[in-house]
Amino acid sequence: MNAFLDELALSNPQAAAKIDDYVEQYLNGNDGSAPPPEHPISSQVDGELRELRVRFAKTRYRILYRRSGLLVVLLHIFEKNTDKLSARDRELAVRRWVDFKARMGAEPRRPPRAAGRDAPPRSREL
Repeated sequence: MNAFLDELALSNPQAAAKIDDYVEQYLNGNDGSAPPPEHPISSQVDGELRELRVRFAKTRYRILYRRSGLLVVLLHIFEKNTDKLSARDRELAVRRWVDFKARMGAEPRRPPRAAGRDAPPRSREL
């Protein structure tokens, strides 16, 4: 998603700024129990998966997202050229959601042990 926005910021900075403004205005800072933005700004895609619609000049951009508690997870952004959402875009968003949930539920990694003279002595018990 960042790569798409970075590229767009170079080629069309006004469009990238408008997308950023829409995310800020309609998604960020809203209470987790607040209803999603109404149609035509946002619409339900499938279950909890929603799309935020941004139009800049004659170009339509879509951001697929889901809410995880108070966090809004932006899953996929693309330029939409057809009336129907492609299965490829929907599947990509679903895969990213599954990956996000797996990483959020993973056991925290143990921090690395200090090295050098300041390192505490290693325990002789193994």
